[in-house]
Amino acid sequence: MKKNSIMFAVLAALGMSGCASKDYVHEYVGGQIAPVNSQVKALDGRVTGTETGLKDASGNVGSLNGRIGSIEGTIRDQDGRIVYASKTAQDALQRANAAGKLAEGKFVYEATLSEATTLAFKLEGDELSAPIKAALDNFAAKLKSENKNVYIEIQGHTDTTGDAAYNLKLGEERAESVRRYLNMKGGIALHRMSVISYGETAPVVNNKTRANREKNRRVVLVVLK
Repeated sequence: MKKNSIMFAVLAALGMSGCASKDYVHEYVGGQIAPVNSQVKALDGRVTGTETGLKDASGNVGSLNGRIGSIEGTIRDQDGRIVYASKTAQDALQRANAAGKLAEGKFVYEATLSEATTLAFKLEGDELSAPIKAALDNFAAKLKSENKNVYIEIQGHTDTTGDAAYNLKLGEERAESVRRYLNMKGGIALHRMSVISYGETAPVVNNKTRANREKNRRVVLVVLK
């Protein structure tokens, strides 16, 4: 009887021990599951945030590409303006570059005084009319307001009336009249200007009609920097 009681006590003790161990394991694992789940959720959140950040970055790259495309378009437009400068303006740029007259070696714009407008020279004359003087005043004021270090080539052109030698001289006289006026009245330094005559050799249209001949009798101001 005593022996059986002792065996029962041992078994009971083992049974209690087994239950206690089982409960301990259950509580230990149960205590760790919640933190692990929280960490997984936090990791999912960081992954989601990273994906959102990547999408935002992709959007920024797309925006940057758009700006680059816009800049490239501007460059192409600038190239186009240079290409569409008149042949004599491109010649002026080459001459000025060769003479070391330019800071940047660029074509800016050209302005034309033509008999096809109210900016008329008298036929076979180099005297500056009132409209021409007003136009030159505006031209000089524009240069001063921009305050840029520019160089100006003043080109004289004629139609085919008269012989070639006379027209070459007439073109130079008209260009020189403009240069003197811009210096004396416009305050533009002489070393910032040069004159050249093309005479009848660089018409903008054919000389078959009176209206066309008026267009060819002109002085062109080519502005370079």
